[in-house]
Amino acid sequence: MGLAVLTSVIWGFAYVTYKFGLESFSPAQLTVMRFLFASLPVFFVPRPKIGWLTIVLIGLILFAGQFLLLMLAYALDMPAGLGSVTQQTQAVFTVALAAVFMGEFPKAREGIGMLVAFVGLGLIALTVGGDLEPAALGLAVAAATCWAIGNMLVKRTGDAPAFPLMVWASLVAPWPVLAFSYAVDPQPSLIHAITHASWLSLAVAFYLGVPSTLLGYGLWSYLLQRYPAATVAPFSLLVPATGIISSALILGERFSPLRLAGVALILAGLAVIVWPARRS
Repeated sequence: MGLAVLTSVIWGFAYVTYKFGLESFSPAQLTVMRFLFASLPVFFVPRPKIGWLTIVLIGLILFAGQFLLLMLAYALDMPAGLGSVTQQTQAVFTVALAAVFMGEFPKAREGIGMLVAFVGLGLIALTVGGDLEPAALGLAVAAATCWAIGNMLVKRTGDAPAFPLMVWASLVAPWPVLAFSYAVDPQPSLIHAITHASWLSLAVAFYLGVPSTLLGYGLWSYLLQRYPAATVAPFSLLVPATGIISSALILGERFSPLRLAGVALILAGLAVIVWPARRS
């Protein structure tokens, strides 16, 4: 339980650090830095015994796609706490994709949870304007969709060790994002950005690559290998809770009543989906 809580807090706090990382790096550059750090163990970790195509797809979609889209959303001033909530809709999209492509149709309880979560997302969409740009919300939802697609790809790897898979997929992720950066960013090169970055932004890049990616996914995989998924999964609800609390304390973020109702419905829907049926 302690490791599950620690992992959720590490992930939840990461949503607040994005703002500080983007002070010195563009969205693409911060994504590249994250996975350069996360791929460092590749020299010591053997490649998992799965096809290169699967590793490349996971690196492109689950890592490069998800986090580039999320960083672009934050560059458009996506509120940190709200960003942490929108990403958890990946659980809803994962259930939907599993039904369409793998024939794993949701139970009635999961269907109700998905409906409740989508209503919550709709309420948040009604708050577009002011501090929430429509493009930012769209990019954040697209990032959550990439996460869900990545979940499907990981599920197809069977019993492949999760940590080596994560490391080798991290090796794939930086290069297409770096190409995107050179094609799109009006800013100087990545090398120039690194040499002129603040210590805080560099620390954020390290935090995202090592504690958030390597340690977080490593601990989560450790727990999933030893305990039922239905026991571990509910702890992921602490991720948006941590994101909301830390963004309020550090960034002074506040929620309007309508947005707060949307957040509450998303969390309630996710709780219905992931909480073990016997504990409902």
